[in-house]
Amino acid sequence: VYGIEQNELPLVQMSLVIKGGHYLDKIDNNGVANLMTDIMQEGTANKTPEELEEAIELLGATIRMYTSDEAITITANCLARNFDATLKLMEEMLLEPRWDEEELELIKTRTVNSIKRSSARPNVVAGQVYKKLLYGTDHIYGHPISGKAEEVEAITMEDLKAFYEANYSPSVSSFHVVGAVSQENALKSLDRLNKKWANKPVEVPQYALPEQGQTADLYFVDFENAKQSVINIGYLSMARTDADYYPATVMNYKLGGSFSGNVNLILREEKGYTYGARTYFSGSTIPGPFTASSSVRTNSTYESVKIFKEEMETYSDKVSEEDLAFTKNALIKSNARNFETLGSLLGMLQNRSMYGFEADYIKKQEDVIRQMSLEELKALATKYVDPARMKYVVAGDAATQYEALKNAGFDSVQLVDKEGNEVPYTKVED
Repeated sequence: VYGIEQNELPLVQMSLVIKGGHYLDKIDNNGVANLMTDIMQEGTANKTPEELEEAIELLGATIRMYTSDEAITITANCLARNFDATLKLMEEMLLEPRWDEEELELIKTRTVNSIKRSSARPNVVAGQVYKKLLYGTDHIYGHPISGKAEEVEAITMEDLKAFYEANYSPSVSSFHVVGAVSQENALKSLDRLNKKWANKPVEVPQYALPEQGQTADLYFVDFENAKQSVINIGYLSMARTDADYYPATVMNYKLGGSFSGNVNLILREEKGYTYGARTYFSGSTIPGPFTASSSVRTNSTYESVKIFKEEMETYSDKVSEEDLAFTKNALIKSNARNFETLGSLLGMLQNRSMYGFEADYIKKQEDVIRQMSLEELKALATKYVDPARMKYVVAGDAATQYEALKNAGFDSVQLVDKEGNEVPYTKVED
């Protein structure tokens, strides 16, 4: 249990995080974790969906559940005086699922329709193809959290019950609370859950990460007559717990980690190709990607990819002492306001529990910022920003954009379908 007492407002925010999430899905039975959090919001053993919604509203609270790559999370906001009553509803949702077959069919239909709609959205498809190329089909992260339409349709109530029994346990869970509640009262309320929730071990699968390539390969997903092209560029880099992770995040700030990053200043401010461009690290408990991304006007696709590539190639050479001073000033000053809200404090606690960070990890991160030298920044850029070994995914209009990219100096260029499978390309004659 992690908590911060904050009495400025009579409010409380809390979350229960169960480690695993999509990572515990099975490749041959994918999408179960996501459906679990959907159905657990649709009533309990003692309340219909309408009755549960009414009970939450009467408390002036909000409760929601969701599945991410590495966790299942239940979050709640409430008035301080309703903390215990809100926690009781969270407990009921967690420990007494309704297992309603009719609700399951409705949720499956809704999920399948959402998946089908998403297949027409270049940003969603580009993201899924990108992850599949990075992690491969033998890793669960190479498969979408929601599953494919045919996978969702095949999921049964028995699949959900089996997932729940195997993976919902206090042994892999942490509780976080921030707001106008004392440690004594929080622990007293949680004692009820502690006694009801049976502990059991959770078996976590082991996935080997694919070998990272040493070539710059481009994959183009065709969206006929698309007005924009979605660009994702990157490779699998570090876990969030890697010693270089935060220093590399500092290094990346002037490249594309902020609105004043080089790629945004060029692609948005100077060229007017996009509303925004960025670069970022997104590691979790396992290595995650370094990514450069943007959505650009179709007729600027080639030039935008070229600018991303060139900015990453030259960053370590042209980053200056002035850039480093700007980064230090911006990051240190922004930290003064980064932990003012209950939500930001809750996020800090969740980082501590998920990654094992010490209580003063924010202070240590500020020390990293202050102590970084230009030589260290350049070395990090050379080590972790190498566009010559990245995968480039572009989702856009192949008829007008593919040919130019095919002759743009990449080690390979391939047209792929919306699931990342190679398909033949036929040149469209003018």
